[in-house]
Amino acid sequence: MGAPEGLPARAAKDVGKYLLDGEEAVVVTRRHWAVLVGPTARFLPVFLVGGWLLVLDPENRVTSTVGMLLVLGSLALYALRIGEWWMRHFIVSKRRVLLTSGVIVRTVTLLPLRRITDLTWKETLFGQLLGYGTFRFESAGQQQALSEITFLPDAGSLYRQVSGLLFTSDWGGAAASGDDEGNVDPPAEARDGNPERRDTEPIPGLPRGSRDAGSPGGRHGGAAG
Repeated sequence: MGAPEGLPARAAKDVGKYLLDGEEAVVVTRRHWAVLVGPTARFLPVFLVGGWLLVLDPENRVTSTVGMLLVLGSLALYALRIGEWWMRHFIVSKRRVLLTSGVIVRTVTLLPLRRITDLTWKETLFGQLLGYGTFRFESAGQQQALSEITFLPDAGSLYRQVSGLLFTSDWGGAAASGDDEGNVDPPAEARDGNPERRDTEPIPGLPRGSRDAGSPGGRHGGAAG
């Protein structure tokens, strides 16, 4: 498998672990840092309240205990959110789209490029200002777990790369031909075993009279008799 140069150690490890032999990674990225704005906004008030209770009355065991629990709990949850952001990678090869996630339990969700029938790129106002957007994949068959991926960075470049892989043959797009692994369809001769067309052969064991009756001459002869 191949990976772009200069990848962080965690991203390079995911590429080496989850891509197949001979499969080349074209896009490897984690989600934009803006995905942490929401967790940060929830973390700070709880952390500050916990710190305030902790120093409000150090001799009061009730407020000190509650403050300590709030501080430690908010820190643990916030660290988990940062870890999830750090460990999650969006990977696109010439065969598949993969999303790796999980801190303790690693999960890999994949979607073959050939199953993708449409790609929607959405940018909100803040997304345009900060440089992130949302990919929405439409695929043949059932609803896919990778139908929508939010907070993807480097909006314009990423959209052009993925669109090129999907719909442009110059990029080796898998949406046009090949199997679910992105392998090119074999020529007709290789699939059929013989390029020449053959008509249907007579059914073995059928009496000659029955075959003649089905021909125009056989029908006319019967009418004349």
